[in-house]
Amino acid sequence: MIVLIVLAVLLVLCGGGGAAIWFAVKDDVSEAVDASRTRMVAPATVAGRPKLTEPELQQAADEMLSDIRSTVSNETSAVAAFYGSPTGENLVMIAGASGLMSDPKQELDALVQGLSAGIALRNMTSVDAGPLGGEARCGDGQTEGVPLGVCTWADRGSVGLIVLFFSSRADAQAEFVAIRGQIQQRE
Repeated sequence: MIVLIVLAVLLVLCGGGGAAIWFAVKDDVSEAVDASRTRMVAPATVAGRPKLTEPELQQAADEMLSDIRSTVSNETSAVAAFYGSPTGENLVMIAGASGLMSDPKQELDALVQGLSAGIALRNMTSVDAGPLGGEARCGDGQTEGVPLGVCTWADRGSVGLIVLFFSSRADAQAEFVAIRGQIQQRE
């Protein structure tokens, strides 16, 4: 009788352990599949702002993208562009790359640390990443006397940022989810 009880308990534990492993692995597999289907794009407009083609602006965006790319393994796509009007104080820069991210939090930390040196970031706080998931942070920055609203994100399939010039953290956070949804696509 004792042997039967021990066998029954072992069967329940093995079955429960197997189920627990399945549920843990299932989420990781689902995230990896979503990550592999993630692509970054540069649409003609972002949040109603037209894409700009000035070489000086593109060079600045490409430099930002170069820093992001240096941390991404197995890159599948990348984007860097400016949108809006510099003279109308309605300017947005986007930069991001897709690829499998083993540790999105580490990618986000590295991005924020790299930005902090160049644009005097402050008040970086966690925000809702929106329907694409992952982790996101927004904060205030400044470059050459111009205030910036900055939002960054990282998930299992991408890492990127949006920078709103002549703006604040609150302005960037208000547009973050919509802009991210326009540049990060899942096939």
